[in-house]
Amino acid sequence: MNAVAEALVEAITPQTNLNAVIVMVDGHAVAVPVGSTVVAAIAHAHATVLTRKSVSGMPRGPVCGMGICQECRVTIDGRAHQLSCQTLCEPGMDVRTAAWEGQK
Repeated sequence: MNAVAEALVEAITPQTNLNAVIVMVDGHAVAVPVGSTVVAAIAHAHATVLTRKSVSGMPRGPVCGMGICQECRVTIDGRAHQLSCQTLCEPGMDVRTAAWEGQK
């Protein structure tokens, strides 16, 4: 796991005094603190924060963390091209990344 992913996982690890939200990331239930972004849930679910693939098939992931680069796009509840760094997790949310697409 790279340093960025490790920092994200550490930042979103639930603590006993926080309420957790359960979301599905690529078919796996993930518990994250209330107020966590979808990209944080992805980091918690996967060793690598892969959100999509480039036109040439190369893995891509979040870069800017503020929605400008759009490298964090995922499918959320069936809606494609959602910015995972700008979207807060909601209970029962279904998130699909490029990793999920590769499993089909």
